[in-house]
Amino acid sequence: MADVPPAGFAVLVVLALGATTTAAVFGLQLREAKAVESAAREASDVARQYAVTLTSVGADLESDFTAVLDGATGEFERMYAESSEQLRQLLIDNQAQAEGVVVESGIKSATATKVEVLLFIDQSVTNALVPEPRLDRSRVVMTMELVDGRWLASQVDLP
Repeated sequence: MADVPPAGFAVLVVLALGATTTAAVFGLQLREAKAVESAAREASDVARQYAVTLTSVGADLESDFTAVLDGATGEFERMYAESSEQLRQLLIDNQAQAEGVVVESGIKSATATKVEVLLFIDQSVTNALVPEPRLDRSRVVMTMELVDGRWLASQVDLP
């Protein structure tokens, strides 16, 4: 390095520091993008399963309602808990049963801790008045939030 003038050495140091900083920034951005991609995939999988839980009602209503509340958080959990007794009675009175199937889903938006999932659901419904299954098709936007290591539904909208 005896042949490199002091000004040239300073330029080399600045260039090396700049390259190192740039690599570190790109590395952090890549790690964040992978974290968001992983979160979106995990939340989408849970949302698909939860949509089936939410749209399927069988003979064991207590278990069905418990499963829905177990997968909920925030405003959606509060709203569902408040309306569940009235809904339970309506289902009993009408001898209603339903089976939901997620036909397709996609990610609407995602961060590492909050993911909006768009779901297309077919629900086969029967009740005392209509014993032949009727097919209902729904679009649902489900907001999933990471709470204590679990993806939970915080909002469920039918746009």
